[in-house]
Amino acid sequence: MDRKLNLSPNKVVQYLQKAPQDIRKADLIRYVEENGIRMVNFMYPSDDNRLKTLNFVVNSEEYLESILTYGERVDGSSLFPFIEAGNSDLYVIPRYSTAFQDPFAEIPTLTMLASFFDKEGNPLHSSPEYTLQKACESFQEVTGMEFYAMGELEYYVISADNGLFHANDQKGYHESEPFAKFNEFRTECMSLIAEAGGQIKYGHNEVGNFTLDGMIYEQNEIEFLPIPARQAADNLMIAKWIIRTLGARKGYDVTFAPKITSGKAGSGLHIHFKIMKGKENMMISDGKLSDVAKKAIAGILSQADAITAMGNKVPTSYFRLVPHQEAPTSICWGDRNRSVLVRVPLGWTGGKDMCSQANPLEKPGDGHAPQKQTVELRSADCSADIYQLIAAMVVAARTGFEMEDALQRAEDMYVSVNIHTDENKEKLAALKSLPDSCVASAKALEARRNVFESRGVFSPQLIDGIISKLMKYDDANLRDRLTGSPEEMLKVVRKYWHCG
Repeated sequence: MDRKLNLSPNKVVQYLQKAPQDIRKADLIRYVEENGIRMVNFMYPSDDNRLKTLNFVVNSEEYLESILTYGERVDGSSLFPFIEAGNSDLYVIPRYSTAFQDPFAEIPTLTMLASFFDKEGNPLHSSPEYTLQKACESFQEVTGMEFYAMGELEYYVISADNGLFHANDQKGYHESEPFAKFNEFRTECMSLIAEAGGQIKYGHNEVGNFTLDGMIYEQNEIEFLPIPARQAADNLMIAKWIIRTLGARKGYDVTFAPKITSGKAGSGLHIHFKIMKGKENMMISDGKLSDVAKKAIAGILSQADAITAMGNKVPTSYFRLVPHQEAPTSICWGDRNRSVLVRVPLGWTGGKDMCSQANPLEKPGDGHAPQKQTVELRSADCSADIYQLIAAMVVAARTGFEMEDALQRAEDMYVSVNIHTDENKEKLAALKSLPDSCVASAKALEARRNVFESRGVFSPQLIDGIISKLMKYDDANLRDRLTGSPEEMLKVVRKYWHCG
């Protein structure tokens, strides 16, 4: 047995002793036959940014081989509003590398993510998942490197307050039991996500917590490891489904909403990225942030207002993007600075052997620091279409390598300390701001659509659909109109409680 594969939490990978990318159709048929699998599920995203499910009964080996080979038809117009009802049939074809045994099904069930194909049998050009694939391919063509991503899923768990051991209001960061109420729920979620193939880094309590009307609201976070961008998006989609499903089974309300009430921490979907060449992380050079990283940052900042059209898709997204809430408002970047849009977190570049200092019995290491440096975009939230969001980041990063003045642009948008301090007033005034509404984001995307449509990545049809949906919210100046009206704001918040 391969020890690495034997340690995989994914039962399919462990049983087959194959890495996910090496799994073939014959392997899945054998897994079904030898593990008493009676159902097969296909899951795929739709326009509401949630996974949809199609169930199959395993009637025979012939039928199983048929669905694994040819997939099935679905009504595309019911999944995506930009697909016309008169020409809406699509195929969904399973991706074997995503296979996992459904942790919730009483009947043994094998589940896979599926991709969309059109009537000619070509990948659906406007599909968010295929858009991300095209973005990654064009990035590699231009740069010769690969774009890796990872997400930080923030969410609130809400349940009845037992009155015991209240955490300090808005001071829940990394809190432990008994002051944290949902640690066990979070770790159970993490275990199930890992069984479904999710590459998890860690989980913890987040800042937000409060009690209201006999209910406790507690913010949690699960963060993932950096992996190729398409797989990163798959991980996040499955994780959201698992967290919600387990919460429902335990009688908890779970919300990924960007804002749930005034004066309390909102929930973001921070996306980290790194750029790889083979096995080498290109974000660091001689212990410092590299020109490769700075070019990518410049590209993302140059398209940041349009990226909100993919990453902030409901009006309450813009209730979170306000000053002094650890959420960005100005288009800038900095080191270890949570007030900026793009943050460079600590990356183990100090060169000191911390392990032997903390553990004197350990011999000093060889001095080679791990290649962990990432860069973080902090604007998005879970209303995002995750595939569109990461695709937009990949496209924007690519533009940084196509700009002659990318390094100068990066320098101009760098801030060294909190952007909202008095000493940065002049710098703040010179920086552009993020959009303040869905309408403003739609207009920003319209102005920059040629960037995202270049090299055939985002289809014009998909861009039109995004803009149309955002404009229909008609939320220009909504944030300002509701300032000082908490009851009216809460009505809007409840409307988008389970967005994305």
